[in-house]
Amino acid sequence: MLLTVQNIHKTYQTADGPFEVLRGIDLTLGAGETLALTGESGSGKSTLLHLIGGLDTPDQGHIRLDGQDIATLDDTGRAALRRGTVGVVFQQFNLIPSLRVADNIAFQARLAGRHDPNWDAILADRMSLTLHLNKYPEQLSGGQQQRVAIARTLAAKPRLVLADEPTGNLDEATADIVLDMMLELVSETGAGLLLVTHSSALAGRMSRRLHLRSGQVA
Repeated sequence: MLLTVQNIHKTYQTADGPFEVLRGIDLTLGAGETLALTGESGSGKSTLLHLIGGLDTPDQGHIRLDGQDIATLDDTGRAALRRGTVGVVFQQFNLIPSLRVADNIAFQARLAGRHDPNWDAILADRMSLTLHLNKYPEQLSGGQQQRVAIARTLAAKPRLVLADEPTGNLDEATADIVLDMMLELVSETGAGLLLVTHSSALAGRMSRRLHLRSGQVA
């Protein structure tokens, strides 16, 4: 099993006191499998995704990726995990404005020490970005920028792809195109995909769906 999440709890302090966002979450994800994480705003979807990506640590429970417990890693270990094993696609594109498209695509792979120009070229071609490689992010449409962000994530060939509302800023037609390409490329690389979405249509295209309600699996 690529990813195993066991009994995850997470509480944040608020002005009104402690707020338990996650209350004993369990899930599994195999290599090459896709899983949609759905639920209302505030149900804990993004929090869970951030914990799995090593962007935060749980208060209780275990998150094992390829057998390694992420919760036991220090900041350096979690940063190394995000560089080489886990790729994250956010709703905000988070591209580097001072870098051209080609360098944005290669950025994550270079950090991971596995930059492959041939793979970058394949990604650019499949994402219809070949004619835009010398442009800067501000010169692209929203759909093009999101394709760059996805290509950047996949360029490093992560074992696990986490996507938080990756098509939330796109119109329906562009969202379908971007998801088509993302699913195709994830399938070809054998990575697992965990997708947070409010869209029933997008969730329906994943292998499985997990619904959260008030920090628990519904």
